[in-house]
This record gives sequence, C-alpha cells and structure tokens, in this order.
Amino acid sequence: MTHLLDQAQIASLLSSYGYWAIFLVVALESAGVPLPGETMLVGAAIFARLTGAMDIENVVVAAAAGAIVGDNIGYWLGRGFGVRLLERYGHYVGLGPEKLRLGQYLFYRWGGAIVFFGRFFALLRILAASLAGANHLPPGRFFIYNATGGIVWACVFGYGAYFLTAGFERIEGPIATALAGGLAIGLFLLWRYYKGHEARLMRDADAMLSQRR
Repeated sequence: MTHLLDQAQIASLLSSYGYWAIFLVVALESAGVPLPGETMLVGAAIFARLTGAMDIENVVVAAAAGAIVGDNIGYWLGRGFGVRLLERYGHYVGLGPEKLRLGQYLFYRWGGAIVFFGRFFALLRILAASLAGANHLPPGRFFIYNATGGIVWACVFGYGAYFLTAGFERIEGPIATALAGGLAIGLFLLWRYYKGHEARLMRDADAMLSQRR
C-alpha cells in the first residue's frame, strides 16, 4: 500500500491540488477505496516541513476532515447495502444468520473501540466504517469514536512526521509492524475468548436484538 504513491508523486499532487489532495485521498481510503491515505498524510507533513509551502496545521485538519467524511460515507454505505450483501452472500464465507446477529451484538458492545483503534491499522482503516454500518453500530456512537479517532490519527502521524521529518520515515515501518503484530495477537485472543464463550455470547446477542425490536 505504501508504494502506490512515492514522495515525488505526493509532492506533485500537493503542488497541483494542495490540501484537497490530502482530503480526497484520505477520504476515499476511509470510504473503502484501497488508497494510501496514511502515506499521503506523512508525505504532506514532510513536504510542509521541507518546503514551507504548506501549513502543518492545515495538513492535519485536511487529513482529519477526510478521515471523518470518508468514514461517514463508508458507514452509511455499509448500513444501506452491507446488511443485504451479508444476508445474501454471508453463508458462502461461514456468516450465517446466527453469526450475523452475533456481529451486530459485538459491534453494539465494542464497536466504538473497533472504529477508534481501526484508524491506526491499514486494513481496518478501509473496512471498519463499512462494518460498523453493516452491523448497526448506533450513528451517534459511530460519529463520536470516528471523529475522535480521525483527529488523533491525523495529529499523531501529521505532527509526528513534521517534527521528526526523515526520521519518521525510518520508524514508521517498525511502528506499523508492531501495530500489525499487536492486532494479530489481539484477534487471536478475541477468537479464543469467542470459542470459549460462544453459547453465552449468542444468548446475549439474541436477548439484545429482541429488546431492540
């Protein structure tokens, strides 16, 4: 993903379209299009530091706005079309009616954390909003966690790249690797927890969904 746009291409886009380039690339990635939004943000921050042609505050604002807007598009697309797609084709990948009910329950309980922390992982950054919509995470909760995650992410990577400049490029790879490893461990632990408590979780899911009808 990080090789789709190199530093020269990013500089060209920024020179031609300015902050709109940051906003659009980040928004499209957040809506579900596999574009390198984080690479664009880091590249724009470095470009701002080295050239002085852009203000880092506006770079961060453009990235945060793109993240929030794009995630909201992905959320409502998932809410409008994701459920029907999962109901129609989910059984092909082992997602029958019971698993779909469980997914809605899990997002109802922990969907906010998934949306917030998903902003920091490449794959979840593309999918989390659509999954939140498809699993009916309440819109208000989604907006709060999405906005908070988008702002924190933009500040961490934008200001981090700006003040550390080239040094940030050297540590970004190890940071991404560490985060991916942490995600893999977390998913494994969640899977073990699920297998050990599957029956209870299904009862809780059915009880929650019956109360909401």
